[in-house]
Amino acid sequence: MAALNSSTLEAIQVQRQQLLDTWARDLEASGATRNLKEQDLQQQTNDFLHLLINGLENEAGGNIAGGGWDDARLFLEKLSQSRALLGHDSHQTANFIFALKGPLFGLLQQHYRDQPAQLAEQLWEISELLDALGMHTIRTYQKSREAVIKRQQEELLELSTPVVKLWDGILALPMIGTLDSQRTQVVMESLLQRIVDTGAEIAIIDITGVPTVDTLVAQHLLKTVTAIRLMGADCIISGVRPQIAQTIVHLGLDLQGVTTKANLADALKLALSRIGVNLVKPV
Repeated sequence: MAALNSSTLEAIQVQRQQLLDTWARDLEASGATRNLKEQDLQQQTNDFLHLLINGLENEAGGNIAGGGWDDARLFLEKLSQSRALLGHDSHQTANFIFALKGPLFGLLQQHYRDQPAQLAEQLWEISELLDALGMHTIRTYQKSREAVIKRQQEELLELSTPVVKLWDGILALPMIGTLDSQRTQVVMESLLQRIVDTGAEIAIIDITGVPTVDTLVAQHLLKTVTAIRLMGADCIISGVRPQIAQTIVHLGLDLQGVTTKANLADALKLALSRIGVNLVKPV
C-alpha cells in the first residue's frame, strides 16, 4: 500500500474537527464509550487522529509494523490494555478504530466527488490501513485480557487456599473445590511456607469442601502430605465423608500411613493431643 495522496491528507487536516465530532458520535452510538468519561474519549480520539496524520505525513505507508507507526502502535496497545481493565469486549475495543471509517469515507466521497477513480483508490488505501490498525488493537486486547484473567485466577487460587492457625503449632488448610496440579502446587507452597514461618508441628488438610476424590486428587494429597513430612511436620486429613471413603476403597488407593478423620473437629482434637494439650469439658 502506498501513502495517501497529499490532497487526501490536506482534506483530513482541514476537516479535522468535523471528523473528530462525527467519530465521537459514532462511537457513542455503537456503545464503545461505556465506562468512559467524555473528556477521556475526546483526548483519545484527538491523540489518535494526530498520530494517524503524522504517520501518513511521514509516508510510513500501510505497513504498520514499520518505524513510522511506532507511536500509533504504542498508543493502541495502551488503549487496549485500559479497555480490557474496564471490562470492554474485543468488539468495543476494536470499534475505536473501525468507527473512524465512516467519517473518513464520507469526507473522501465529498472531496473526490468528481474523481471516481481517485475516490476508489483512496477509499481502498484508508480502509486497508484502518483494518491493519484495528487488527493490531484486537491482538493487543486479547493479550491484555489473557493477562487479566491469569492474574484473577492466581488471586482466586490464593483466596481458595487460606492457611489458618488453629493453635500454637497447629495449622489448618480448608480445601474447597476441585484439586488439580496447578492448585496443588499453590497449596504446597502456601502450606510449607506457613510451616516454616510459624514452626508448626501439625498441619490439618480439610477436604470437606472437595466434591470428589479420584486417583489424581489422592495423588495430589499424598504429594502434599509427603512434602509436609519432609519439613519435619505431621499431617492429618479431615473431612473424609462416607462417600469419599467408599470411593478411595473402590479405586484401591493406598493411604496407609496417612491419618484421616471424618471432620475438622476430630482432627483438631487429635492434633491437640499430639502436642500434649488436653481439653476438659467444664463440669
